[in-house]
Amino acid sequence: MTRTIIRNGTVVTLDPEIGELDGGDVLIEDGEIVEVGRGLTASNAEVIDATDHIVLPGFVDSHVHLAQTQVRGIAGDWSLMGEYFDHMLGNITGLYQPEDMYLGGLFGALEKLCTGTTTALDWSYPNSLEHGERAVDALKDAGLRAVYTYGPPGDDAAKWWFNSDVGLPDRNIRELYSEKIRDDDLLSLAIGLRGPDFCTDEIARSDLELARELGALATIHMGAALWPSSVYGADYQGFGAIDDMLGPDVNVAHGNHFSQEDVDHAVEQGVSFSSTPEVEMQMGHGIPVTGKVLAAGGRPTWGVDVCSNISGDMGSQMRIGMQVQRMFDNQEILEGDEEVSEVSITARDTLEMATIEGARALNMEDEIGTLTPGKRADVITVDATDFMTAPSHSPIQTVVFQSDPSHIDTVLVDGEVVKRDGELRNPAVHEEFDRFVRSGRRLIEESGIDP
Repeated sequence: MTRTIIRNGTVVTLDPEIGELDGGDVLIEDGEIVEVGRGLTASNAEVIDATDHIVLPGFVDSHVHLAQTQVRGIAGDWSLMGEYFDHMLGNITGLYQPEDMYLGGLFGALEKLCTGTTTALDWSYPNSLEHGERAVDALKDAGLRAVYTYGPPGDDAAKWWFNSDVGLPDRNIRELYSEKIRDDDLLSLAIGLRGPDFCTDEIARSDLELARELGALATIHMGAALWPSSVYGADYQGFGAIDDMLGPDVNVAHGNHFSQEDVDHAVEQGVSFSSTPEVEMQMGHGIPVTGKVLAAGGRPTWGVDVCSNISGDMGSQMRIGMQVQRMFDNQEILEGDEEVSEVSITARDTLEMATIEGARALNMEDEIGTLTPGKRADVITVDATDFMTAPSHSPIQTVVFQSDPSHIDTVLVDGEVVKRDGELRNPAVHEEFDRFVRSGRRLIEESGIDP
């Protein structure tokens, strides 16, 4: 049995029954949190001194395309319909070789770990089974807890994305799951659906049926920009052909243009929503769905989305998503000739959306998302002694408002220390770096795109 004690930290469990502990300890045995308290002891335990550090659950990114990491820095001035569809889905993605999938996914996953994200849903566009295998290898080699999402191949955007009548590669998905994912404790499978926005009704339903057969999460890009109405016109109605198939195993990425009635219905059926506020606001997806989900009695979760555009830091999404919703709520009050007397979404709310709500969206709420005995030990510590974080009068506000990736001191995934004293322990950071850079340069050169 391996034991670790994270000792004498300000422990933010996000478990309402345990709360927060000053000078608290977290005892971990064989990757499981077994006790949270003060003055804990265990023989032969590795001790992580968390004095003047905030201890909390690792962040959960519920929607990200990790393989785009080596082409970062090209999409910062792109819109969804103006450039992204043509340049990324219609060009660059088709140029990926299996090793490009590996290198982008590896360094994307390492960036996640370095910035405090211990779990991510990696939405992938594998051009072949081998592409998918190498993408999964990257997640394994990085040590990230992940939901690998097998989406449509990236070799032909017209075939897969424009009212597609082609189903997802069933055989490849089954083989990848049985050979690479099923027996790995840190990995699970999701199916990346096009949904009725991008494929025929028959295919939308059959893809979702495939996910159900495999017991996989079904995650769908829906309701972003004006794409659906430009295809279907006035006939476009929310979830359309899959409206009667909704459930807790369905996750919607974006959902900006759903009506309140559509969101109410989805939340009632247990559907989760992943908002990626920074990308959505830039690329023209529309107003984030956050307010509608909250009004429906649900809680959204945050994601980074497009690594070719923005950083992988979940802290940025926590702040941006929260402050944008506050802005809309405040403006509604001001337009009613009233003063704003309280904020509508709190720092704790947005932190929970980046942790336990992300876990719930990925059907992992019983495993991760809070520091609760019995859950797996995905834990981070944040340095509260830095001149940019001290003094920390409210640990949650320090994490949400004052900290940045440089303050993520220690990261554990399933009880394994993957970052310590501000440095990743994985040697791949250095060993694979040159190949990673060469991969990105080749993809941009072959695409003909001038960044």
